[in-house]
Amino acid sequence: MERKIIIGSRGSDLALWQANHVLRKVQKLGLDAELKIITTQGDAIQNLSFDKLEGKGFFTKEIEDALLNKEIDLAVHSHKDLPTTSPAGLKIAAVSEREDAAELIVIRRECVENGQKFSIKLNGVVGTSSARRKSQLLAFRNDVSIEDLRGNVPTRIQKLRDKKYDAIMLAAAGVERLRIDLSEFKVVRVDPKEFIPSPAQGVLGLQIREDDHELFEQINKLNSEKVEDIIGIERKVLNLFDGGCQLPLGVYCIKEENKFKVWTSKAEAWNTMPKRLYFESFSDAGFAERIVDKLNSIKGCSVLITRDLKDNSFFKNVLEGNGYSVNGISFIEIKTISFTEVTPTDWVFFASGNAVDNFFKQSPELKPKTKFGVIGKSTELELKKHNRNAAFVGNISDTKVVGKKFAKAVGEETVLFPQAKGGLRTIQQQFADATKLHDLVVYETVKKENASMPEVDILVFTSPSNVESYFEKGIIKENQKVIAIGKSTEKKLREKGVENCVLPISFDEAGLAEAVFGI
Repeated sequence: MERKIIIGSRGSDLALWQANHVLRKVQKLGLDAELKIITTQGDAIQNLSFDKLEGKGFFTKEIEDALLNKEIDLAVHSHKDLPTTSPAGLKIAAVSEREDAAELIVIRRECVENGQKFSIKLNGVVGTSSARRKSQLLAFRNDVSIEDLRGNVPTRIQKLRDKKYDAIMLAAAGVERLRIDLSEFKVVRVDPKEFIPSPAQGVLGLQIREDDHELFEQINKLNSEKVEDIIGIERKVLNLFDGGCQLPLGVYCIKEENKFKVWTSKAEAWNTMPKRLYFESFSDAGFAERIVDKLNSIKGCSVLITRDLKDNSFFKNVLEGNGYSVNGISFIEIKTISFTEVTPTDWVFFASGNAVDNFFKQSPELKPKTKFGVIGKSTELELKKHNRNAAFVGNISDTKVVGKKFAKAVGEETVLFPQAKGGLRTIQQQFADATKLHDLVVYETVKKENASMPEVDILVFTSPSNVESYFEKGIIKENQKVIAIGKSTEKKLREKGVENCVLPISFDEAGLAEAVFGI
């Protein structure tokens, strides 16, 4: 190409990093190019939250107008800011590789409380103007206050530094691209499968005029087909809801072993509880439509989960907020078993929050650099309440898979397993060398004599012992749906004659809620 390519971009630090990143790639293609900065509505209006701005594309419209008017030839966008339907005459020529799609919660160190979800202190003030972030955060932490936060990434961080907030939320991709030093703060990276990001978060969209065939042939060489496939599903869901980036919608897709896996979170407004769903499909054909149909067809019913629920329970919050009635009733009681000494090991692994509590309440003496492993996020939070951090966290409901991954992480080191009396030892069984493993019984479960048995539509069993105790008191009726928290619980239900249990994709309350919404 003989002509110089004019690349349009917003003027923020992050937008300019992205534009210069693309500029270098364009130049490597042998094209002559330069940047042109364009101010958008979203940049000009800083005193309103996103949900109060008019229309869609308030970070992109002026750039797209410049493209249509031939003032620029190539626009670089954060793909999540783009409306899902390109204006007539424009098209996306390429999408970038995906940076980390996760959210970061950045907390002033004096406002850290490790025993709280995401380590934000009780009743903390969190800064974000995203309706999606607000709805999900309030579902996890209904005690926090949320205040609007606008400005570019450095400006937002300075507002935190100036103590206008206890914590703020940022996209990990932006922080990583700008290489911002956040060492003065506590930074919590939230798994995108737990806190669902915006569709196409972490991806750049390169937009050109539809009739610029010569430029398309060059820019399309930068396209990531793998990312194009997965964000195509994410953005199709957004498109079907006719939403922009102010919609309280999170969609996150990955592709593993030729299977699309999608996590979704959808609320009616920033201050209402989101619905959560998890889906799998080998084909993207009609996949987004099925997701939207299911989200739109969810109707509340009655649920019993076999654990006592706290007022800040995510499971309870999101289900009751969407018309479900939720009973949290444990059919077992926990009794501590005393121990006098602990075998010194390199690791300690916990398969439940009860194991954490009954181990640490006895003030065990551990090696100074002992590492900790936990079976899932809920157990990780219990560990944090005892001022310990997990070096290994399991994240799926198949205990055998978690055990194999943990065994690989441990290598030749030794492990202590505080556990229940008569525990199944599924994690231990995945180790080739049992001589490096040490079991320690720290509690036992006993049947609760006076537990009530309400009539419900859905039963959620959280342990094999709860299954055993439940069946001493009642039966499961033909029309009742059953969820088992994991393989061991499912096995116990099968022994009781219950087939076709639903298993959540993760052990935590978000995974259990997704399973209920899925029914």
